Amino acid sequence: MSELAYGRVLIKISGEALAGDRGFGIDFAAVQRLAEEIKQVHALGASLGLVIGGGNILRGTVASEQGVDRVSADYMGMLATVINALALQDVLERMDVQTRAMTAIRMEQLAEPYIRRRAQRHLEKGRVVLFAGGTGNPYFSTDTAAVLRALEIEADVIIKATNVDGIYTSDPRKDPTAEFIPDIGYQDAIVRGLEVMDANAFALCKKNTLPIVVMNVNEQGAIARILTGERVGTLVR
Repeated sequence: MSELAYGRVLIKISGEALAGDRGFGIDFAAVQRLAEEIKQVHALGASLGLVIGGGNILRGTVASEQGVDRVSADYMGMLATVINALALQDVLERMDVQTRAMTAIRMEQLAEPYIRRRAQRHLEKGRVVLFAGGTGNPYFSTDTAAVLRALEIEADVIIKATNVDGIYTSDPRKDPTAEFIPDIGYQDAIVRGLEVMDANAFALCKKNTLPIVVMNVNEQGAIARILTGERVGTLVR
């Protein structure tokens, strides 16, 4: 592990990454590709924690905007993250990658309840740990859950795997003049109004000096290259 730039990593994956080209639900071909990336990274010897969003199934904020009680909508979103975690866990296990799924909301028939020391022990034993159920509380995003878990397991970096190559001056999918930003400080990102992740999550990263790498989940081998010290995507520190 000595040759790795980051020995312990928390990867935040958007739920949409599991939907593939369909844009909703779970496309198991897309899950297979993602699992192959994770297996490649795990083989390097890194300790890996994963947090997956639930936006491919349901977003609590969207459901609440459509009239569902906000607390109920957020819990529905948390359950969506559990479905995604179980899907990815199944594919990883079939690829001989040892995993443990842990949930912030107790549901022992499906996964272990989240206990920090137990999670750390799983990581020490070389298991990939999938953290599901968000923070277990409404009004908090999976971005915030990812940062909390990263801090709790003492991760060296949080990798935010998105559908763009990193941070731009504006949305590159809408603005062809958007410029790529390879490296930026926390305060500069705030001043420039760049949406790295939600405000609560970003503030936690800044306060605890947890570096963030924003990269494209669809770029093959990108996560492994980050861990070996290559500059990929945007580094926020």
